[in-house]
Amino acid sequence: MIGAMVQRVREVLIFLFLALFAKANGSEKPNHWGRSESVRLPPPPPPPPLTQEENASYCLSWRLAVEANNVRAWRTVPVQCLRYVETYMIGGQYEKDVALIVDQILSYAGGIVVSGDGLDAWVFDVDDTCISNVFYYKGKRYGCDPYDPSGFRAWAIRGGCPAVPGMLDLFNKLVDMGFKIFLVTGRDEENLGQSTIDNLHNQGFQTYERLILRTAAYKGQSAVTYKSDIRNQLVKQGYRIWGNVGDQWSDLQGECLGNRTFKLPNPMYFVP
Repeated sequence: MIGAMVQRVREVLIFLFLALFAKANGSEKPNHWGRSESVRLPPPPPPPPLTQEENASYCLSWRLAVEANNVRAWRTVPVQCLRYVETYMIGGQYEKDVALIVDQILSYAGGIVVSGDGLDAWVFDVDDTCISNVFYYKGKRYGCDPYDPSGFRAWAIRGGCPAVPGMLDLFNKLVDMGFKIFLVTGRDEENLGQSTIDNLHNQGFQTYERLILRTAAYKGQSAVTYKSDIRNQLVKQGYRIWGNVGDQWSDLQGECLGNRTFKLPNPMYFVP
């Protein structure tokens, strides 16, 4: 008899535990057999949308994190930052930021004693360093849309990129100082070589030492690997790379970076 009572107490305790567990995870209602069943509570309402001021603050923080390389391998601009990036790129602040960087480059370059042997060099990227793709990216919602290789190729073949504000003046001043300028771009030589040359020339970039485009030998390599190898070749040829200018961190990472690197702003896309 005692064993039966113990078993009965055990069953009651188990029942009470299951009942408490069901209440902790939702309410109960009787089904059509008269038994109780657990009902999930509705999810909490979504948080209220950000105010315009809060959204602008978030997008400013996002852009600064991108420029500091703290946000990496991002595929698209956050949709809520479309108007912020548009305003930044065409509202005047982008030009002011580039102008400040140009001043820093010229201040640094002015302190270099050029040897006169023709081996003092600077390396420049091309896209959004020398010539701008902002009009193309306007049609891609300033980077909110995913990268479109065929669309960008068609744009580049047209050769309609304007010079990045302030960069042609910087280019010419460095040449006048006696530096050799090497333009190193990830653009495909076979398909975009001539259109890139024509575009650079019609925007005034004509007195560079050499334009280096991606050949079949570098197909599939990351920008860091490809550009590191190109810079390494220049160093082996005896060139002293005093400065390296680009809009992507992948322009400024790897080997043979040069004495100093300068990053131009670009919140529209990321090149690994």
